[in-house]
Amino acid sequence: MQKLYSLQSLQKRISAVCMVISFIFCALVVRLFVIQIINGQYLQARATDQWTRDLSIVAPRGTIYDATGASLAVSYTTYNVFVRAREVESPTATATFLADILGLQFSKVYEKVSNKGVSENLIKMQVEGEIAESIYRCNMKGVYLAENVARYYTYGNFLTQLLGFTSIDNAGQSGIEAYFDKYLKGTDGYSYVQSDLQGKEIGGSLRYYIGGIQGNSLKLTIDSKIQLILEQTLEKIMLEQKAKSTTALMLKAGTGEVVAISTKPSFDLNDVPRDDLTKLFEQSKVKAVTDVYEPGSTFKILTVAAALEEGLTNLDDKFYCPGYRVIDGVRIKCWRSIGHGSQNLVEAFQNSCNCCFMDLALRLGVEKFYQYMQKFGLGVQTGITITGESGGILMAKNLVKNVDLARMGFGHAVAVTPIQLATAVSGIINGGNLMGPYIVSKITNANGDVVQATEPSVKANVISQTTSSLVNLLLEKATNKIDPFTFVEGYNVGGKTGTAQKYKASGGIDQGKYISSFIGTFPADNPEYILLLLVDEPSAGAYYGSVVAAPYGKEIYSGLFDYLSVPKQDESIKTEYVEMPLLVGESMTNAGLKLKDLGLFFELDGEGEFIQNQLPPPGTRIEKGSTIILVT
Repeated sequence: MQKLYSLQSLQKRISAVCMVISFIFCALVVRLFVIQIINGQYLQARATDQWTRDLSIVAPRGTIYDATGASLAVSYTTYNVFVRAREVESPTATATFLADILGLQFSKVYEKVSNKGVSENLIKMQVEGEIAESIYRCNMKGVYLAENVARYYTYGNFLTQLLGFTSIDNAGQSGIEAYFDKYLKGTDGYSYVQSDLQGKEIGGSLRYYIGGIQGNSLKLTIDSKIQLILEQTLEKIMLEQKAKSTTALMLKAGTGEVVAISTKPSFDLNDVPRDDLTKLFEQSKVKAVTDVYEPGSTFKILTVAAALEEGLTNLDDKFYCPGYRVIDGVRIKCWRSIGHGSQNLVEAFQNSCNCCFMDLALRLGVEKFYQYMQKFGLGVQTGITITGESGGILMAKNLVKNVDLARMGFGHAVAVTPIQLATAVSGIINGGNLMGPYIVSKITNANGDVVQATEPSVKANVISQTTSSLVNLLLEKATNKIDPFTFVEGYNVGGKTGTAQKYKASGGIDQGKYISSFIGTFPADNPEYILLLLVDEPSAGAYYGSVVAAPYGKEIYSGLFDYLSVPKQDESIKTEYVEMPLLVGESMTNAGLKLKDLGLFFELDGEGEFIQNQLPPPGTRIEKGSTIILVT
């Protein structure tokens, strides 16, 4: 019997069908929206990846300039050589050619050239332009070139530790190159070519080229001419003093700008010794920032500044030095074992008398002493933008006894980095403003727009202008012992020398090993340039800072004045020379009198009464006001 449908039933069925069709249509619309709008870019990228092959184009790193605009580190174009094995017509001939021209082993090249399981094989990176051009002219199937960049350091063995170097992939590995890598590295580009299912290039197809974006450039505070003067002097120290190493830096006291910084020995940045990792690590460190040392007498500048600021001493204050002090039952010697006798503060600073500075530290007391050391920035990093900065070492305040405090007063039982000490002294001599040291003045993009700039910043006011002037006077008199402007003929240079013993890694004094140092200021009455020079383990016969370091500090300042065309402050000053007398066999008293009559000063090595040796030897013509060594 035939079943009949009512009109109402038919309408329901039609509505249901329409609803299903509408649902399917909406689902398709949603799906298309997801594919084309939401996932469009992702799917397009995947599709492009399937029908194209790309070669990376490495973006050039930014240039590093010195303060005068001279280029220190630049990028230049090199090439990477790739092979697409599926396109190679003769693997043997291709491998032979590439191995010969690139200086590679045939078997290794052949393995890559014949490996069709990989779409692309890298044969060699950083190929120079002339060789790359020869490869290009041969037009061998399956061989491709991609632009790369290499780093070139304009002056080679110059600013080695500060600039640092990059890897073969152009990533910063040390120094400025590593610390500012995110600014210096650019954005890589790509070269695309259409290919078939097997990865072979489709002849006559479209090629796409997306260029890289050059990295930002840095302008340093370093002045290459001053840096050159510094480095040449350090090389001379290594030769003449037979030192393990030597480090120096020069700051602008009023701003904190580092105008020169170096350590020797060093290496050519265009020929990095990657096969000797021990040498590479040791000679890559910016030791002025990374290494701590016991400063010795140069630290006395901090002690006297704190004592003067607290009103605990003055220039006429009297001190008596018998050659030692007994503190907490411990006998602590002055460097001059026979003592300095009675002296005022100016003379004690000039004599670098340990007894005086033990007294000043004890007058300050642990609490005040530590307050000033912390104000001067000891025990914490300066914040300079160089990798690996150390914060120095200060004993825990609650563990410090009087005997420890006394030793700290003359620069023992405390460890600092050269940049810490130079920064602290800078703050003391420039009127009391502790400036943050910095090495990069500005960062600019490829268009020359300033991305970031560094301005001088005052971290703290550590002492008064009055105290600062008094410390400058002490430094002036410490270097110009005979008459004003005699340390560097005609110029008012202040300074202080230091000699510190070294310690073994296991603890205890490392006998016979010293660090000799000199810290200088110019002009002494209103310092602009501060120099810190360290000689690590001199072994040419002397180790006192006054003999080993100070003369080279004088050379650096002389070179600075010539470069800057600084006129003499007193044209009448002329260097006087005297002949070194024979002192061997003489008593200490007689030798001291003879040297005083000649206008010479001396450092003692030993505690005996009679002279066994002298440096320099008799008959040597030396400048009046020089310091010589007497061995007893």
